[in-house]
Amino acid sequence: MPSPLVSSPPPERLDRLFAALADGNRRAMVDRLARGPASVSDLARPLDIALPSALKHLALLEAGGLVESDKVGRVRTYRIAPDAFAGLEDWVAQRKAQWHRQFDALDALLEAQDKP
Repeated sequence: MPSPLVSSPPPERLDRLFAALADGNRRAMVDRLARGPASVSDLARPLDIALPSALKHLALLEAGGLVESDKVGRVRTYRIAPDAFAGLEDWVAQRKAQWHRQFDALDALLEAQDKP
């Protein structure tokens, strides 16, 4: 169980991360990138969206820290950032730890009440 002393990611980072994941097209792009790097065209094609729209989505994913890109010639290739979900995982782990502590306290209280 994570320590309650683990620091939370900065709120601005979490806001960008959650905003980036709030759209179905962006989540689909993340799902595709989980299989490996892809060009903007490769990411836009299955979603049936125009390249400018795909670029806007990818800019939000990049601002959220979820993806990184390289440009070679005219082709921009995206991939999942190495620590893409670290902030989200830390945030969720802290909330889970808090709930576990509360349930443990409730269990202890109920056990104490059951004892004569």
